[in-house]
Amino acid sequence: MRGLCEMSETKITMPAYVPPPPRRLLEPHRIFLLAVFAGIVFCAIWFLRWDWLPKYQWKLLHGIWETLFLLFSTAAVGFLLAIGLGLVQVTGPRPLAWLARGFCTLIRGTPLLLQLWLLYYGLGSVFAQYPEIRQSMFWPYLRQAWPYGFTALMLSFAAYEGEVMRGAFAGVPRGELEAARAFGMGRFTMFRRIWLPRAIYRALPTLSGETVLQLKSTPLVATITVVDVYAIISRVRQDTYLTYEPLLLLALIYMCLTGILVLLFRFLENRIPSRGA
Repeated sequence: MRGLCEMSETKITMPAYVPPPPRRLLEPHRIFLLAVFAGIVFCAIWFLRWDWLPKYQWKLLHGIWETLFLLFSTAAVGFLLAIGLGLVQVTGPRPLAWLARGFCTLIRGTPLLLQLWLLYYGLGSVFAQYPEIRQSMFWPYLRQAWPYGFTALMLSFAAYEGEVMRGAFAGVPRGELEAARAFGMGRFTMFRRIWLPRAIYRALPTLSGETVLQLKSTPLVATITVVDVYAIISRVRQDTYLTYEPLLLLALIYMCLTGILVLLFRFLENRIPSRGA
């Protein structure tokens, strides 16, 4: 009995949180990749033609701007829609949950290029058949290609992230939500301060990968005459009859943009404390 009493009087101390060691910048695999990349850049500069670059540099900058604007605008609006799609699948009501699940299944099960062409060539042709639409204030926008490209990319991002957010909402421990209710939080306050931040934290690594995939999907809008950086490179190939130089430059541009996105999401992940996740 005395031993049991002494054991009950002893304080149980939890181990202190030890942050992971910082990553070294100059690791062996990174040095090797940097050396390979530097060799490719040196060979490309030395052996290939780049005299066309000053002529198209401003068009390339404009194409990069269009690509970034299309990426961030569709990802931002699509993520807001994905929050609603994920939440309604978890909380209901059932008819809305079935509609959200069907929408995600339909968009994820069909190619993005097919959706883009159906919107531009299909829906755009339908709009052109009605004089009321052609004479409305929206026709100057509906006759252009970028609204259809924006809509297709936004819906695709929303469908994929909607499934991710569904799993993230369902994965938040119920004890945290019950504790919030015990503190007297309303449903909206609990959602804004507890449920949504925890779900976004869980979905953040997947969100990083989906954003990179969204960047790689933006060249598809060039098939409906939207002028992004891929369309500019295609024009360079047609004008100069060069193949390797423009495509290598395009690959370098997308690699740089992808690297910036990855660093941005890693910064966000490091800003969020991992204790208690």
